[in-house]
Amino acid sequence: MKSKQLTFLTLIFLPFLMAIFIKGCSFNAAGALKPFKVGLNTWPGYQVALYAQATGLFRKHGLEVEFVRFTNQQDNIRSTMRGAQDASFVPLAEVIQVDPNQEAPVYIMVADISTGSDGIVAESQITSVKDLKGKKVSVKLGTVPHLVLLEALKANQLQPNEIEIVDAINERGAAMLKQGKVSASVLWEPLLSNTAKAEGRKVIYTTADVDSVVIDGLATRSSITTTKQDELTRFIETWFDVMKDLETKPQEVFASVAKQLGTTVEIFAKDYAGLKKGDLEMNRRMFEGGRLQAASEQTRQLLLADPRHGRLIRDYVEINAQPIVKATKNWKQ
Repeated sequence: MKSKQLTFLTLIFLPFLMAIFIKGCSFNAAGALKPFKVGLNTWPGYQVALYAQATGLFRKHGLEVEFVRFTNQQDNIRSTMRGAQDASFVPLAEVIQVDPNQEAPVYIMVADISTGSDGIVAESQITSVKDLKGKKVSVKLGTVPHLVLLEALKANQLQPNEIEIVDAINERGAAMLKQGKVSASVLWEPLLSNTAKAEGRKVIYTTADVDSVVIDGLATRSSITTTKQDELTRFIETWFDVMKDLETKPQEVFASVAKQLGTTVEIFAKDYAGLKKGDLEMNRRMFEGGRLQAASEQTRQLLLADPRHGRLIRDYVEINAQPIVKATKNWKQ
């Protein structure tokens, strides 16, 4: 008798339990976070994205973001092009120099534009970029500082071959200037200002002096714009949230990032100060206004003008506005 009752109850409640189970599975599938892997280095324009991770903004937009750290930006973009990660926070200039691959690199978002974070510091007797003619200048060939130098030379009607380049990374270049081995060094903050303060040296040029093509942003490979279009859009929407908070409560953003990096709020805020942030309006100007495409060609021509870097310069980098346009429509301020 008990067996019959149990069977009867099972027949009654089993469909109900199955319905609950199926509904639960559907909810978990719909609510599952989408994985997205992004490469970045220590540049403050990228590191503000750590705020979104710490505050749950990525999860709010349905993403599980993993950041992969790099010291070399070519390694970063190569990793994306070879399929090890989905996207890279990387300068436009580095994408233009990335190795040939079966897929094409695609630039999909601007994170910041340098407006004083990069520049040239020189001996006290040198007062302008034009005074660098015939002098030794330290810079790492093929990197963003090299582009900064080429941009400065062009703005002052100098040819790249009119100066002697000493190939050296940021810290080494600053040391060589202090030792008197070079007349000037191309550096980025905070080393730019710190070096200028030592023994009467001066900053003779920064990216604030021009409408700079030193542009940082998010790049991916062509297939990702199709296979992970939704993730790209969600990532950009989250980025717009970060930019809004950076506008309305910057100290909170800086404090969050500084804590994760093990530095002070004051130091990180100062490092970020020389950047123009890549908010929604900036990205509209860059993508819809055509500025990014023009900057890409300008960068290409500058790099072609000084082959001492020894890198292959790509004929073309795709500028894809679709993720920005879609994110702009979706984003709620």
